[in-house]
Amino acid sequence: MNSSTTVSAQLGLRLVVPDRTTVPLLAGLEYAADDPYAIRMAFYVGDDEPVEWIFARELLTVGIVRRVGDGDVEVWPADDDGSLNIALSSPFGDALFEVPLSPLADFLHRTYQAVPAGEESEFIDIDAELENLLWPS
Repeated sequence: MNSSTTVSAQLGLRLVVPDRTTVPLLAGLEYAADDPYAIRMAFYVGDDEPVEWIFARELLTVGIVRRVGDGDVEVWPADDDGSLNIALSSPFGDALFEVPLSPLADFLHRTYQAVPAGEESEFIDIDAELENLLWPS
């Protein structure tokens, strides 16, 4: 694969509201080999612009088997074995999402086919990253 490879998916998930009922939502997942440690998740809420969060790929992967994360993002397997919990916290509020495990695991599997674990650094253009840090346009 090359550094321009992307993997994307649409995912139906549920927002858990305070009374424990759920609201169905759609999220878009995107992974780019030239940013190999990150997964972008865009939450579509009504007609507004999507709300985008960036997750470490490893965070979502480890969260499938055990609770992981600290601070703004926590991920852990649900009791029902068919979904994953993702808790997000920001200055604007907190949100808990139930994500179906099978399509998320399929998406993650495809990201690891694009960029295998342990080979992420081979997909980063260090010179370009340093140039962006040292000489911003």
